[in-house]
Amino acid sequence: MARTNPAQFIQQVRGEVSKIVWPTRREVMLTTVMVFILATITAIFFSFVDIGIRTGLNSIFGLF
Repeated sequence: MARTNPAQFIQQVRGEVSKIVWPTRREVMLTTVMVFILATITAIFFSFVDIGIRTGLNSIFGLF
């Protein structure tokens, strides 16, 4: 593996950093809103699953 001096390393890092494409403010806001919406939907879904399991177990244990 070839060794590079610090100046070449900094130059290569700057070249790689210039290739980065940052998201726009609109993209960040849309992604954030979508994460909150999907997290809410997931929480509601698992709440119903939990209620169903709890009801089923209570009815089973109620028989004994």
